[in-house]
Order: sequence, then structure tokens, then C-alpha cells
Amino acid sequence: MQDAVLAMLAKEPSHGYHLHARLRRALGPLGESMNRGQIYVTLARLERAGLVACERADGLPERPERKVYALTPAGQQRVTTWLAEVGWPKPDLAEFHLKLAAAAAARLADPVELVAAQRRELLRHLREAQRAALAEPAGSGAGLLLEGVTLRLQADLRWLDACERAWSGAGHGIEGG
Repeated sequence: MQDAVLAMLAKEPSHGYHLHARLRRALGPLGESMNRGQIYVTLARLERAGLVACERADGLPERPERKVYALTPAGQQRVTTWLAEVGWPKPDLAEFHLKLAAAAAARLADPVELVAAQRRELLRHLREAQRAALAEPAGSGAGLLLEGVTLRLQADLRWLDACERAWSGAGHGIEGG
């Protein structure tokens, strides 16, 4: 969650309420249960870590001051690092989706290139699992586990194919979901 919030702030400084709304839109039905307070806790942690800076901004008459958060240079560096990371073999699909959406919205990276990097990493893991499975004796418990790992990696590759098709189309971004 922290990295997705940082990536959204790379597009533009924002207040917590707006960040929460953007996250919910990006996640669709999966974001409906997201607690607004979670965003404010995340922003406070990021501020303590020196990754965001907070300024008071003029608001509406009923809310005279609002906190607006912006990335610090350290926050920008963390976003750059996060975008370059590959998250397999234990991917968080929602986080990866947010990475693609935030990267596109802030024009930080091409989502299709991020998918390609993930695919390369998955294919590497798949080759390793297949080699290990071939080395196991027939009927071994480890062979069954390796078959499960292989099936999971193949399913993740199919999902990446779907991501690539979606992001190769026009108009996807954090604002549109």
C-alpha cells in the first residue's frame, strides 16, 4: 500500500481523501472495503520515514486547512525502485495492478514494460521449477509440490498475458481504473 500511495503522489501532490478515492477507483470492487483511515495512517508513516512532506493548504470554508502530501527526493527514489522490482514468486495481484495504474497515471513507466519484466521473472522461476520436477523420482511428494508450483506459475503467466492485452489498449490509468 505504501508504494502505491507514493507512486500516486509522483503524479501530483494530494490530500488523503483524494488518494483514497483514486485507490478505490483503481481497485474497483476490491477497493470498496478499503478504510479511509488506512490512507492517513500510511501517509503518517511515510512522512515519519521522510518519503513524503506535508503542507497545509487552503481548503473550503468548512475545512479551512487541509494537509497536502508531496514526495520527497527519497520518496521519488523509492517509487523508482518499486517500479523496477519484480514480485514473484509471491505476487500481490492488487499491488501489481496498482503499480501498473500508478506508473501509467504519473507517466513513470510503461505498464506493458512492467508486465514484460514480471513475465521474464516468472519464466525464469517456471524453468527452475520444471527442471527440479524432472529431477525428482516419480511419485515423490516433492514432485507433487513442484507440479503445484508449476501450475501456479503458468496461471500467473496467463494473468500477465491478460494484463498486457489490457494495458496495450488505450486509456488505462489510475484515474480510470
